Amino acid sequence: MDGDGISSATPTEEMNGSGNLMDFLDEPFPDVGTYEDFHTIDWLREKSRDTDRHRKITSKSKESIWEFIKSLLDAWSGWVVMLLIGLLSGTLAGVIDLAVDWMTDLKEGICLSALWYSHEQCCWTSNETTFDDRDKCPEWLKWAELMTGHSEGAGAYLLNYFLYILWALFFSFLAVSLVRVFAPYACGSGIPEIKTILSGFIIRGYLGKWTLLIKTVTLVLAVSSGLSLGKEGPLVHVACCCGNLFCSLFSKYSKNEGKRREVLSAAAAAGVSVAFGAPIGGVLFSLEEVSYYFPLKTLWRSFFAALVAAFTLRSINPFGNNRLVLFYVEYHTPWYMAELVPFILLGVFGGLWGTLFIRANIAWCRRRKTTQLGKYPVLEVIVVTGITAILAYPNPYTRRSTSELISELFNDCGALESSQLCDYYNNPNMTRPVDDIPDRPAGPGVYTALWQLALALIFKIVITIFTFGMKIPSGLFIPSMAVGAIAGRIVGIAVEQMAYHHHDWIIFKNWCRPGADCVTPGLYAMVGAAACLGGVTRMTVSLVVIMFELTGGLEYIVPLMAAAVTSKWVADAFGKEGIYEAHIQLNGYPYLDQDEFTHRTLATDVMRPRRSEPPLAVLTQDSTTVEDVETLIKDTDYNGFPVVVSRESERLIGFVQRRDLTLAIKNARQKQDGVVSNSVVYFTEDAPQLAPNNPQPLKLRRILNLSPFTVTDHTPMETVVDIFRKLGLRQCLVTRSGRLLGIITKKDVLRHMAQMMNQDPESIMFN
Repeated sequence: MDGDGISSATPTEEMNGSGNLMDFLDEPFPDVGTYEDFHTIDWLREKSRDTDRHRKITSKSKESIWEFIKSLLDAWSGWVVMLLIGLLSGTLAGVIDLAVDWMTDLKEGICLSALWYSHEQCCWTSNETTFDDRDKCPEWLKWAELMTGHSEGAGAYLLNYFLYILWALFFSFLAVSLVRVFAPYACGSGIPEIKTILSGFIIRGYLGKWTLLIKTVTLVLAVSSGLSLGKEGPLVHVACCCGNLFCSLFSKYSKNEGKRREVLSAAAAAGVSVAFGAPIGGVLFSLEEVSYYFPLKTLWRSFFAALVAAFTLRSINPFGNNRLVLFYVEYHTPWYMAELVPFILLGVFGGLWGTLFIRANIAWCRRRKTTQLGKYPVLEVIVVTGITAILAYPNPYTRRSTSELISELFNDCGALESSQLCDYYNNPNMTRPVDDIPDRPAGPGVYTALWQLALALIFKIVITIFTFGMKIPSGLFIPSMAVGAIAGRIVGIAVEQMAYHHHDWIIFKNWCRPGADCVTPGLYAMVGAAACLGGVTRMTVSLVVIMFELTGGLEYIVPLMAAAVTSKWVADAFGKEGIYEAHIQLNGYPYLDQDEFTHRTLATDVMRPRRSEPPLAVLTQDSTTVEDVETLIKDTDYNGFPVVVSRESERLIGFVQRRDLTLAIKNARQKQDGVVSNSVVYFTEDAPQLAPNNPQPLKLRRILNLSPFTVTDHTPMETVVDIFRKLGLRQCLVTRSGRLLGIITKKDVLRHMAQMMNQDPESIMFN
């Protein structure tokens, strides 16, 4: 085989003259070995094509210096692609962060000294900002103050409220309109589709240039509108679009779908790296959550891409804190064994919330698909945005962006904090260093904050169910973390106050003496955030690493692990799949998950044709005419056809792809004289000598796969499922003693698995 999966002509064929007449495939014709949209790739074929290409380059590299340089460039192209992906995705993430910051603040007011400054930047540059009123400066004006000159009073509040809603509606309307008109694939989080694409499915345009551009712009608009969604999931889609863009520059990746998926796996890692500022977490996320095929080479390259992306984002410094994320915190107190009880309870809460969210969201999305609701995506976005803005504005914790809310909930209360959550009664005799403040009784601000947070929790739980899955870019990481962080902070304050007021209780006696700093409410928020994110996505290892990279707290790995594992156990008790798998199933994508298949069925139970169905459509090696082949292609919609010795013997020779067959005949009719409808198609090595008046035969041995994957009819289905998963097969032929009996495709396997789980097998098909 040469680089395009087509075997070279043998010297004997060229000598006897049949090579140049019949074997018109001396040059591989365009598009042979490519795939149709919404079809699955053949991993084995892609792998062998790449091996052949590599062998060719290696043998040529010894011929001349120029060929040697070309082989070096080929070897380095992977690292160059990773470098480019890291640079572009890091830059885009920085631009998105800066734009979101500015546009979120635009809903409330504007900076007069520089219109492009956000609220925080505006007051940083002001000379009249005091430490106590760091959010107030004469350069920053709220809309009511700018229009009417009054900053206080009911009129000013209502005007600000009205304009806040108006801006939110404008941003979301713009986002949904751009998605609808220019790039329908830019909606949602993108992770379910990327998982499916990485498993070998082809969705053309999903990672295209338009999708990249529109997703980047509409992501900023969607997050700025104040909807309950995040930018973290969509950043994985954006990074994969960058990966696909750079793949097209190198034929090594653009012509091989298997190699392209290695690049996309690494791009997904870069996406999480810039989303959370967690390069190692990004690599583990790609390995644990999205990738299907992850060789060791891809691991190193993912690490490099994630590193470059994080470095690029760090040099842009979008948050102005020299950190990669907005919610970086450092805690100064250790945790105690007794605290594992509330941490595990937060894990239970995370698992229950994950289950509730997945079930409710899937039910709502199914309703959207099957009712009139799905026909009005713009109206749906407008209504949800309006309700979100109306309910969010009165509560200070829901009015601000979700990232800022999480940042405040994670924060440890130091002496310089001005947040309501840090309104404790101080001991005037305190002479301790700033970062070791003892536990204190809560003041009125903390109690006000608590009921506002309780309302925010209910609001976030309900509104996120309706927001995820709308026709705009919407991530799920940040809303899930917000739900967990709110619950965690409430639990943390409760434990802190119990420890303060009842330090003589047996559980607090050992570790909470009066005047000690023993409970950190911010840590509870962090553990809660990890638990809820784990409950929704079912991540474990990558989740803990992401959370630890976010916060820089190595000693808090055990609480995070306890919460993540508990949340996964609790959620798995109600249903195995996470939100992404549930959406893959809802959309009917052909994705084989990694769960065990335990049913005792055989290949013969799954293969087609069944007893009631017509026999298998096959080609013979030397008795089918061009017209027969064209009729077969026209009358059926199969992706390929087995080739047998004859219809009587049914002995298997190989398998030919429908697309390659169509292209070969079309090409032969255009370029080769004498090929007519009654020309015989040969799949054999040598065509027999024909009488002079017979039409010119057509030899198509080169497009025949001579080593199709076969199993016997008594192979257990668990083995077949394992083979499909591990080798990424597209189809598998079933034989008995060399005779062809039937075929099993990936979709047959998925249908069978659905049937075994008492689901409707038709729901599996792509729709």
